[in-house]
Amino acid sequence: MVKHMRRRNRRRLMAEINVVPYIDVMLVLLVIFMVTAPLITSGVKVSLPQEKAGGLASPTTESVVITVDEFGDYYVDVGTEKNQPASDQILFDRIRTVLEYRPDTPILVRADNRVDYGRVVRAMVIAQAAGAPEVGLITVPPERRER
Repeated sequence: MVKHMRRRNRRRLMAEINVVPYIDVMLVLLVIFMVTAPLITSGVKVSLPQEKAGGLASPTTESVVITVDEFGDYYVDVGTEKNQPASDQILFDRIRTVLEYRPDTPILVRADNRVDYGRVVRAMVIAQAAGAPEVGLITVPPERRER
């Protein structure tokens, strides 16, 4: 009879699963994703307009306008050659010079709607590298667009 009871105890299987290790692994993965997610996003810091935002208030100083034409050429409204295309280095030098004398000068980018978005971002990156704390975008209000 004793042998018969031992066999019965051996055959009984444990029917529950221990989920604590799985919860631990999931919490560790959650922490890893929470820490790495902000590091993945990178880009140029710009102040985006609100939906019903009005125009900029007239600044006390003149702003520097970087124009990007449909071919991706840069033009800066500072210097003697305003109507000549400017290279990345010329753009950087002109903005840096202006910001050395007037650090609060607003830097604005005006781009053709057919230009590659990468060229616009490149102009903004150059302006920030030259010392501009913020770079704005110039747009045309809907009521003033040409049809």
